[in-house]
Amino acid sequence: MPGTLPRFPSVPALLSSLPRGVSPPSLPRGITMPSLPSMPRGMSLPRSVAMSTVSQAPRRLLQDCCSVLDHQTPGGLCGCCWALRPRYKRLVDNIFPEDPEDGLVKANMEKLTFFALSAPEKLDRIAAYLSERLTRELNRHRYGYVCIAMEAMEQLLLACHCQSINLLVESFLSTLRLLLEADRPHLHILATNSFVKFANIEEDTPSYHRSYDFFVSRFSEMCHSEHEDPDVRNRIRVSGIRGLQGVVRKTVDDELQVNIWEPRHMEQIVPALLVNLQQHTHTNSESPAEQTEVCFRELLGRAAYGHINNAIKPVLMHLDSHSLWEGRSFAVQCFHIIMYSIQSQHSHLVIQQLLGHLDANSRSPASVRAGIVEVLSEAAVIEATGSVGPAVLEVFNTLLRQLRQSVDYQLTGYYDNAGTHKTTSAKEKTLQDAVIKTIGSFANTLPVYQRSEVMLFIMGKIPVPGIYPALGSPNAGFEGSRMIQVMLLKSLLQVSERYESSNLLTALPSSFLEPLLSFTLMEDPEIRLLVLSILTSLIDRRHNAARLTAASVTFDVSVLQLKEDRCSRQDNLFIRKHAQRLYRHVYLTCKEESSGRGHYQALFTLLAVLSMELANEEVVVDLIRVVLALQELALSNHECLSVFNRCGVHAVCAAFLSLLSQLGPPPPLRLHVTQVIESRQSRAPHLLPDDVFCDKPRLPEGELKVDEDFLFAQSKISEALTGSSYSAHTERFNTPYTPQLTDEDRLSKRKSIGDVISLQIDMDPHYCGDTQQPQTEQITFETLKNAIEDRGGVEEEERRRRLQVVERFQTAPFEEIAAHCGARTSLLQSKLDQVFDLIIRPPPSPSGHSPPRSTPLYEMKFPDLCVY
Repeated sequence: MPGTLPRFPSVPALLSSLPRGVSPPSLPRGITMPSLPSMPRGMSLPRSVAMSTVSQAPRRLLQDCCSVLDHQTPGGLCGCCWALRPRYKRLVDNIFPEDPEDGLVKANMEKLTFFALSAPEKLDRIAAYLSERLTRELNRHRYGYVCIAMEAMEQLLLACHCQSINLLVESFLSTLRLLLEADRPHLHILATNSFVKFANIEEDTPSYHRSYDFFVSRFSEMCHSEHEDPDVRNRIRVSGIRGLQGVVRKTVDDELQVNIWEPRHMEQIVPALLVNLQQHTHTNSESPAEQTEVCFRELLGRAAYGHINNAIKPVLMHLDSHSLWEGRSFAVQCFHIIMYSIQSQHSHLVIQQLLGHLDANSRSPASVRAGIVEVLSEAAVIEATGSVGPAVLEVFNTLLRQLRQSVDYQLTGYYDNAGTHKTTSAKEKTLQDAVIKTIGSFANTLPVYQRSEVMLFIMGKIPVPGIYPALGSPNAGFEGSRMIQVMLLKSLLQVSERYESSNLLTALPSSFLEPLLSFTLMEDPEIRLLVLSILTSLIDRRHNAARLTAASVTFDVSVLQLKEDRCSRQDNLFIRKHAQRLYRHVYLTCKEESSGRGHYQALFTLLAVLSMELANEEVVVDLIRVVLALQELALSNHECLSVFNRCGVHAVCAAFLSLLSQLGPPPPLRLHVTQVIESRQSRAPHLLPDDVFCDKPRLPEGELKVDEDFLFAQSKISEALTGSSYSAHTERFNTPYTPQLTDEDRLSKRKSIGDVISLQIDMDPHYCGDTQQPQTEQITFETLKNAIEDRGGVEEEERRRRLQVVERFQTAPFEEIAAHCGARTSLLQSKLDQVFDLIIRPPPSPSGHSPPRSTPLYEMKFPDLCVY
């Protein structure tokens, strides 16, 4: 009969249709399965009830039975009747659609969320039941329902208040572990995304028993994925990186959580990130490098003072194990990220780690050491806004030690004591250049006063023959000392090039200037050139040397835009204290036969910088006197100078006077200089810098002959300066400049004593040569000089003696050196006794008779009451 309800199958028939191997549940004694009622004859369902809905009843009953079997609920009416089950289970079951492709049932999810917020005490049971459903679906490979269950748990996590979130977290994390342990990549990605959402939730209530060790290990493993499909591999790696980022966010700010900065965690996280960061340099396809850099920066940015070392050590180990120092580019990229990410006040900890690693690799190949040094140099540039740290000199000491070791390796040909690992001079030279560059980079980050200390420190490390004769390897000898001298002077030049100080007394103290100038007298031309460059860079405070790249007589001051200023009070003090010493060494440098084109260019630049930095009338007159003395030196036949050396000195004099005449002296001086230069251009171009300081100098054959017309005349220069502000000093031209061969400061002090002693006068007006006693020897400055230092004035003898001293201190035994020094001490004492005897000798009396010898003051004995 149409319109009537079809006959429902009986319950036994439904149970008989269960899958094979599945038995119906047993019911307690006395309880039987209810039978479905049949509709009375003549009754039909309302029109609003569709037949399709009615046809689902058997299927729903089957689902209830299967649910009873799956959940293993105890016997009873609540377990077998769906309508009588706990409400939270019914709400959870309702969020799952019949077809997983339809997705989460949003309306039912809202009901579940409202119920969870209304009854937060049931959150743990809701989460446990959701986890149970997800586990069952996962075991049955129903991955659509797995995704729906995870989405539901995520929404519950986001909706719950912070106080009650702990009730959900344990079930949530256990569910994530199940997904991460599965062998499906898309489940790994699903679990990672859920964990990242959980990591972004801020919790007010701490959890003392929660552990993330499994997630650190699993996410790190995902970062190393080697899936055969490149796209899947990249997706897995990106998920692993995001998972590590979530772990860091969740744990780094909570002291009660697991300490993510422990070495066991950092040794997993950091290499996983570096492997993916390195991928960016090897492939052009889409890679997780960008996400890695974001995660790495966030990790380092959250590192506190005590965590820096634990974060940096795995980086160094990774670069070592994969031989990435030699490529340099990746190592530099890593430390760029590190230095820009960490807090600036912690930068020096990274530097210290790198320096310690450099020491630990002192017996590694030169390419590895050079890579570490280059990273140090780049890190120092980035750290310019911070500080090198408390151990400033220790940084430079480590770098200088690497220089000395590199020189030893270069001379021996091996970079280990056993002599099994060879190295080459080219590789060690590359390392040495990198170390020198790094020293300059570090020095540029320091304040001015610390740069002065660094320069003094480096100067103290430079070996001086006779003092440090065997610095470095015992087999290095003189050549090893020379190479170390060159390396350290290059390092000093790197520091001085950017040294800026308004006070020359601070930039060039006596403790620094005296040993530096002593190197201008060495025979090695490279050392002399480095010293001239260092002096120029320290004196050139206004950066004029860069505009004077080459000596020339065609300079136009208005075009060069040279900066000139009057001397300050400190500059005047520097002039009085050190100017004569500078002039002396400039003069003596020009007498060296091994000087080349670079030396004369450097001498011209140094003279030009002196005239602009110490611009006053006295300095200008003294510089002109020095130039005139150099001109006489080039004309002298007593000096063993080649034609090139003589032409070079003449060219330096012409270029400097041409520049000086445009800086301030009166026009007559410029006129005289211009006339001489024009005469040379027409008939003697070999006396000008343009023809001498070129690749192929045009020099005359035979001996050099210079006419008077080609020379700068002292009388004309003095006349040109008369009547100007320089006239007060023109009388100094009457005394040609003659450099002393001893220390100018000491001579000036002794000269003042000699002036006092030479004030002895003859008081007898009737003094007669026939009746006088033997005349008392007059004490003069020359007497004192000859009495204390019995030295000749011949320079060749002085050089020969200096070489003998060097050789003696390098080769003689210690006993012989000690005996020689003792003999010199005795000789000095006897000379001093002679001087004191002359000093305390009284002048002759007016009567002509010598007064009785008085007791010297230092031998008189005073009563105790008179001594205060």
